[in-house]
Amino acid sequence: MTTYALKTPYLVFLGDAEDLLMAKVAKGIAYWRPEKCLAQMRLENAKADLNLPDMSIREAAEAGAKTFILGLAPTGGTLPQQWIPLLIEAMEAGMDIASGLHVHLNDIDDLVMVAKRTGRRLLDVRTPPQTLKCGNGRPRSGKRLLTVGSDCCVGKMFTALAIHKEMEKRNISATFRATGQTGILIEGAGVPVDAVISDFTAGSVEQLCPANDQHHWDIIEGQGSLFHPAYAGVSLGLLHGAQADVIILCHEVGRTQMDDLEGYPVLDFDSLIKTNLELGGLTKPNIRLGGIALNTSMLNEQQALTEIAYYQNKYKVPVVDPVRTGVAAIVDELEK
Repeated sequence: MTTYALKTPYLVFLGDAEDLLMAKVAKGIAYWRPEKCLAQMRLENAKADLNLPDMSIREAAEAGAKTFILGLAPTGGTLPQQWIPLLIEAMEAGMDIASGLHVHLNDIDDLVMVAKRTGRRLLDVRTPPQTLKCGNGRPRSGKRLLTVGSDCCVGKMFTALAIHKEMEKRNISATFRATGQTGILIEGAGVPVDAVISDFTAGSVEQLCPANDQHHWDIIEGQGSLFHPAYAGVSLGLLHGAQADVIILCHEVGRTQMDDLEGYPVLDFDSLIKTNLELGGLTKPNIRLGGIALNTSMLNEQQALTEIAYYQNKYKVPVVDPVRTGVAAIVDELEK
């Protein structure tokens, strides 16, 4: 696991994002670490809004901003060339740059030269640890919970963070284990599993969640879906490395198609649950379903409660919407 010491407060860059899905990194940081966010910076055509003060680089620097965070997750993790002068301006104004893109800032000569000249840091959090090992599947002590998804962007990180926060409120020994760029920027530590060479994916998660006290919970952020044609490999390696005692299935109500991929429908819950439990059983034979987390944002209050009640009656596990209902019911079940 790599730890990142990000200086605060942050200027969160939204670029030209049309919505908060494009700026999901920024959205996650602003929601879970609002005390660290000084302001947002948006380009002229941006429609996404975190409800933070809008500031230019100069204004944010004068107000004390210490880190310029690239808050976008563009497809393929690319860095538009027109953003590079902004990053240079931010460093020259006294800010470090933090990025979760697949393209590493430290591989761009112009940025490296300015960083050396100004003494600023280029923090690429989508960089796997230097020492990687293959997974061994050996049983290890401690308790682990993994969020799994029906698709991408359905609430796996949000659910994991909400469960961790609820456990902290109850003084339950627990650690949030980040596996994606947003989670790492929120927590300040983790392993970006989608940047790990496939042979080492399971092993990197074993290292992220090592043996622990028998009463300690590791709450592991899930990635992708076992049924997503592009990202299933990441999801499977994460599932095997986690050796989760409990999985929480996450789903956005109303989504019928995989990540806008025509011809790949979102599967029914029976198939999602059965497959995750069967494949997870390779390294954790007694793995079980501990709950279902629904994103019901497309429904009104009564419709959402009806949907929650339906799945709870069908699967006999706690069913929640982490935003509408909180996750106390899931933690209640884990404490039994």
